[in-house]
Amino acid sequence: MPIINKTVLMSGADYFSDQYAINAYMDDRIPVDIEKAKAEHASIKQALESASVSVIQVPAPKDCQDGVYTANWALCRGNTALLSSLPNKRQAETPYAEQVLKNLGKTIVRLPEGLRFSGQGDALPCGNYVFTGSQYRTDKEAHEQISKILGYQIISLQTVPKRALWGFGPTITNKVTGWPDSYYYDIDLALSVLRPDLIAYCPEAFLPESRKTIEALPLKKIRISVKEAKEGFACNLVSTGETVIMSSRAPQLQKAIEAEGLKTITPEVSELGKGGGYIRCTTLTLDNE
Repeated sequence: MPIINKTVLMSGADYFSDQYAINAYMDDRIPVDIEKAKAEHASIKQALESASVSVIQVPAPKDCQDGVYTANWALCRGNTALLSSLPNKRQAETPYAEQVLKNLGKTIVRLPEGLRFSGQGDALPCGNYVFTGSQYRTDKEAHEQISKILGYQIISLQTVPKRALWGFGPTITNKVTGWPDSYYYDIDLALSVLRPDLIAYCPEAFLPESRKTIEALPLKKIRISVKEAKEGFACNLVSTGETVIMSSRAPQLQKAIEAEGLKTITPEVSELGKGGGYIRCTTLTLDNE
């Protein structure tokens, strides 16, 4: 099996905050501990490097609360970087991300104006496939463009929305972004690519039609519980195809991954989770093939 996620881009947690609650996990009433977030970020970097992942680190974009989540900056394949179109409170990251990627030798491509796209956070490559989310941070109309520009075969999926009244009331619109909300707003909170032939996913995180799409794929699958996916950020991991850097709060998934012959490393992360992101969110893969 080929090694995946060999080279990743990270920034830093210097300006990490939940001041603007732009997703279902964030609570602007609960302060974050930046020093703790920095230490967690450093432990993720150390874990990646111990798994032989090459980490390119750049300074955090100034005054950007979510700048630590580089996965949302773009989707890269070969020398091309398809730039994201981020929510209102993250748009200040875009020129910085573009310059960083240009400095790394990437050719920058943008989607047509008005199309939302959340980068690698909502578009996970798996060989020649790419699992792509829709509705919350990425418009379904963007999927054709992703395929055309980067050459991936799209697997279009939609996760369940956040609802009022214990999941049975009307869907929730985020007050800051004005966009629909979900605990799985990016696909990397509901699905993981462990190897090109092996994925892990939370069935209950997906709408029925999308669940059927996943189940029909000729790939080996590990099922993740809602508890581990939602409370433990189990899906939000980075795998090299041999070693998986993953949440320490997902013991069932860890056991299942190790049963497949993969090694696991579990850095302790909690503070970064207050921003609705975790290990996968802090890394942008630069060398998707």
